[in-house]
Amino acid sequence: MSITQILFWILSIMAILGALMVVVSKSPVYSVLWLIMVFFAISGHYILLNAQFLAIVNLIVYAGAIMVLFLFVIMLMNLNADTEPQKNKWLKIAGVIAGGALLLVFVGALKNADLKSQIAEVNHGDIGLIHNLGLALFNDYVIPFEISSVLFLSAMVGAVVIGKKE
Repeated sequence: MSITQILFWILSIMAILGALMVVVSKSPVYSVLWLIMVFFAISGHYILLNAQFLAIVNLIVYAGAIMVLFLFVIMLMNLNADTEPQKNKWLKIAGVIAGGALLLVFVGALKNADLKSQIAEVNHGDIGLIHNLGLALFNDYVIPFEISSVLFLSAMVGAVVIGKKE
């Protein structure tokens, strides 16, 4: 067993256990913290697949910005168990049935998938590298990139002008 396989299994177990803890945790704050751990495990998978850009963007955008926003919203909502409305038992049963139906759909979709012939390239290849993204962005797509930057600049100037007091 190679080190990449060991890391894959460790990261997979971390992601699955973290996702289960997101659902099982009583406190919404703990659920958000477990979700951050899931995002770190997913970023580790991206690094194993040689997609460093996706790993960094996942950490910065999701584990950083979005999760901080979730934490602020949860803390501002002041969720208490006393004020939470009690759910009907029929609603809980309908949720279990819907989840079971979704599981059956997933099993049915994966039953006919040929997973043995699909092998991910690990530790070689240059598909996910930031260098290749930069080359494609500034060689093939330089004009649309510059047009979008001028559009963003004009939107920022427009927002400043609209928001400025007279």
